[in-house]
Amino acid sequence: MKLQILEFEKPIFELEQKLEEMKSHLNGQDINMDPEVLRIQERVDSTKQQVYANLTAWERVQIARHTARPFFLDYVARSFTDFVELKGDRLFGDDPSMPAGLARVDGIKCVVIGQQKGRDVKENVYRNFGSPHPEGYRKALRIMRLGEKFNLPVVCLIDTPGAYPGVGAEERHIAESIAVNLREMMVLRVPIVSVVIGEGGSGGALGIGVADRVLMLENAYYSVISPEGCAAILWKHRKFAPEAAEALKLNANELLKLEIVDGVVPEPLGGAHRGMDEAADNLKVAVAGALRELAKTPREKLLKARYEKFRRMGRVEENKT
Repeated sequence: MKLQILEFEKPIFELEQKLEEMKSHLNGQDINMDPEVLRIQERVDSTKQQVYANLTAWERVQIARHTARPFFLDYVARSFTDFVELKGDRLFGDDPSMPAGLARVDGIKCVVIGQQKGRDVKENVYRNFGSPHPEGYRKALRIMRLGEKFNLPVVCLIDTPGAYPGVGAEERHIAESIAVNLREMMVLRVPIVSVVIGEGGSGGALGIGVADRVLMLENAYYSVISPEGCAAILWKHRKFAPEAAEALKLNANELLKLEIVDGVVPEPLGGAHRGMDEAADNLKVAVAGALRELAKTPREKLLKARYEKFRRMGRVEENKT
């Protein structure tokens, strides 16, 4: 698959192309161009550092949506072992956009749940573009309760533009299914770790996002609304999405400052798609570390801390001067 080049990455791509062309021309020729090749390589490296060290909120949203970015099942294959998928909500059917099952992460037995997008049109239709139906959230809750029954921690990987808003989802009560998950996850008597690996859109993300530790990949985003949706409401046009992204404070470092998330998982330079194995290793270390830390906490204390964590969010301070 041809790698998608984002607008702000074009200076890097042009330099890389120039470097490759020079190397191909020199192949088999007795010409010493090593100094020139080294000079262009240094320019490529410095341009990468400059571009990726100064990303705007909107540029991070574009990386989070990159077509080559690793999805849930990519991380399951690389960060987890012994994965056994479990299907169906035992009420309506199965939802392929919310795979779930039993697994191990760094030797720790757990249940793992996530939202899955597709690589092409056919797979995206099958996975409903990563937007779960009510049965997806009900399946997720069934697997969580299974974990609770057998004292297995819960790991959730979030990557959705939002829950599916179609007629069928409304008929099967999408809002109720998410609301029940929020309530039940708050009192689930096992450790929960949620990680935003790409898009974290609205209630669709929060439906598997109530956790003792909420982590984010460096270039993921987590927001009550998409930048385009926010722009359409506030500015009456989607073209103001970059301004909306900045105002929403939706990237990892901003949310860490606001104490919405508890940690940021580093990505390879340029995004997780530039080094899937490295990104997966970083995710495994972060999740396993959080689970080992939470395992030391008594259950009643864990539940109390989880409740207080979410009650602290959204505090408002008034300047009375």
